[in-house]
Amino acid sequence: MNILVLADHDLGALSPSTARTVNAVSGLGTVDLLVVGDDLDQLAASAATIAGVAKVLTSEGSLVADSLADLLSKLAMGYQYVVTSAGSVGKDVVPRLAAKLDLMPVTDIVKILGPASFERPIYAGNAVQTVTDNQPRHILSLRASAFSAAPASGTAAPIQAIDNAVASAASIIATHRTQSDTPDLGTAQIVVGGGVALGSAENFQLIEKLAKSLGAAIGATRAAVDAGFAPNDWQVGQTGKIIAPDLYIAIGISGALQHLAGIQGAKKIVAINTDPEAPLVKLADVVLIGDLFEIIPQLTAELARLGVSR
Repeated sequence: MNILVLADHDLGALSPSTARTVNAVSGLGTVDLLVVGDDLDQLAASAATIAGVAKVLTSEGSLVADSLADLLSKLAMGYQYVVTSAGSVGKDVVPRLAAKLDLMPVTDIVKILGPASFERPIYAGNAVQTVTDNQPRHILSLRASAFSAAPASGTAAPIQAIDNAVASAASIIATHRTQSDTPDLGTAQIVVGGGVALGSAENFQLIEKLAKSLGAAIGATRAAVDAGFAPNDWQVGQTGKIIAPDLYIAIGISGALQHLAGIQGAKKIVAINTDPEAPLVKLADVVLIGDLFEIIPQLTAELARLGVSR
């Protein structure tokens, strides 16, 4: 079966979700990777080295959702599967593409059971639904954090430029981003998250210092983001980013349902809280009950003493 995967990229580099998405679907058939944007030479070269990629297609054009959907709808005729990650671009493009092709999309997939059978979370992550998709063509979006990344290949896949750019009535006016040297939140193996209990943006620097010591990504609850303690792109939860790290350290987070929906894939959870009855405390694998303003500096100092600091 032929599979077309839309590559995610940012600031001239492929996003970690791309290799994870390729690896997730490589067992279904032959994977072609589509890279859309400007100045694609370096991106295409990187894409060609991902194991499991048979061919890299490049198209100079806009990343605006309507033009991407138009491009994918034209290319979809040659593929049984059109796949994106369930990131911001995928969430914007997949519904448009499905409407154009008159197909039902299967979104937020966390496990592939077979060529037409998939698992996805429902009810804010409290249940997992098995979806059977018997359509002749499949439109899928995958939670990249639920899958491992494809390794680098010893040989580069061929690169083919396609002339299918579609004009868009919309344009990107500006891009606002948080400057950070921490790992990508959506695919990080370790995440340190902070809640509104930290009390201020200045106190949130405790989270940043601990995360830097562990080489971890930084997360935050919606309440902390709404209070201005952390930027929006650190938000974890149903209305933020969905994560599945090996280790999630939750600091001052009670565990609202919407936040729990975003961390359901975490393999180990450490909770630091003053409330032993907090929902996240009951869910955690390891619990530290106490004042975070005493525990976090001690933990950071001990990591530095042990030489763990990065």
